[in-house]
Amino acid sequence: MAKSDQGGQVVPLRRIEERKAALSEISDEALLAACGVGDAAALGALYDRHHAAVFRLVSRLLRCERSEVDDLVQTTFMSAWRSAKGFRGGGSVKSFLYGIAANTVRQHVRSARRRRDAYAALETPANAATPAAEAIRKQELDRLALALDQLPHDLRAAYVLCELEDLPGADAAKALDCRIGTLWRRLHDARKALRDAIEGGQR
Repeated sequence: MAKSDQGGQVVPLRRIEERKAALSEISDEALLAACGVGDAAALGALYDRHHAAVFRLVSRLLRCERSEVDDLVQTTFMSAWRSAKGFRGGGSVKSFLYGIAANTVRQHVRSARRRRDAYAALETPANAATPAAEAIRKQELDRLALALDQLPHDLRAAYVLCELEDLPGADAAKALDCRIGTLWRRLHDARKALRDAIEGGQR
């Protein structure tokens, strides 16, 4: 069997398979460099090699439907395609992809939060126990949201990844490009700041 290329010529499938086999033997760094000059086959090989790991990371960062995770994974690899020329080493390609995935999820969460807050402002709770109880609950959530938003970015990212998204510490440290000890310090500082903010608002 054969396949027609864009010029109408027939390309033997054996040649295509040979091309795939050759790509499978190329290093991650070489594949990413090829992506930087527009090699779509290299992007496909990089996707085949790392999409499972990126999918797992995105799933841990964000609890959502599989289709939404798939979209974020695709966005991650397309972003890697666009920024491939900027890769200067200093870390593995896998870590490079993890960083892009974490940033993609962060942007997605921010957009979703803005939409959710906009919808919440228009909704009236239908099954609140009492108006007073609902008011107290809203005040507590508002204090937490405000305290979380006021945290420095590094502390907020550590808290969200570890506490809200249940990402293991080692994976969170890789996604944030920091040492595991640094992550635990940030997480400790974030918890203390949030606790102080909430307790202070209850006085």
